[in-house]
Amino acid sequence: MTIPKTLTIAGSDTSGGAGIQADLKTFQELGVYGMTVLTTVVAMKPDTWDHLVYPVDLGIVEAQLRTVLDGIGFDAMKTGMLGSVEIIELVASELKRTHHKGIVIDPVMVCKGTDEVLQPENTEAMLKYLIPGADLVTPNLFEASQLAKTGPIRSHEQMQQAAAIIHEHGAKNVLIKDRGVIEPGRAVDLLYDGKSFEWQEADVVQTNYTHGAGCTTSAAVTAGIAKGLSVKDAVREGKSFITKAIAGGFPLNRFVGPTLHAAHRLQESVK
Repeated sequence: MTIPKTLTIAGSDTSGGAGIQADLKTFQELGVYGMTVLTTVVAMKPDTWDHLVYPVDLGIVEAQLRTVLDGIGFDAMKTGMLGSVEIIELVASELKRTHHKGIVIDPVMVCKGTDEVLQPENTEAMLKYLIPGADLVTPNLFEASQLAKTGPIRSHEQMQQAAAIIHEHGAKNVLIKDRGVIEPGRAVDLLYDGKSFEWQEADVVQTNYTHGAGCTTSAAVTAGIAKGLSVKDAVREGKSFITKAIAGGFPLNRFVGPTLHAAHRLQESVK
């Protein structure tokens, strides 16, 4: 039996809803084999849920990368929170050295519930080192505005402008995600391949339990690419997967509620 291999280079979310935990759950649900390179550890203060971010030592990150890139290989991979400019440069260098394809860059800049950019200098490093080699970049509206340096994105036309700017930095495809900010009640995402714009829409699931939605979306798309789908078809599969996962979201504690990664499977079992 041959199972497609996927890699996530990302941070650990102690609560289990985002980061490598969300990625591995998504990979498992979609029938691909998941591997990890841990870049950061994110913990939370129990009384306030303020986030504490601890980067992993650069040498440890490099050892993990060599394990997978030189010792195993992958069919597709994604990045999440990378933690520092040095880690971004290292990841980009190792991917270039090993000539791997199927690279999805999820430009994680904030933990859900915060508005500040965790490390503003990381944006420039992503633009310089990672995005030029990406098969797909998957920012949300805020991340897209930071990468494109456009200011807040408030219209579909501005989404198109931002996608074009990010594409000019070298990404083959750009997926900008909007969960009902521009068009209330509609989750309208934009995929741009340098030639045409494709809109993908779904009704917004009315819930506050969306922790890890961005990580889960990019992981689902990565799984699709690993299985041989085109980027467009993988994005469609990812949209379907995350819509069901958000619909199944649940409260974890008084601060946060994650998506349910098994939702698509549980729905199928009921039919």
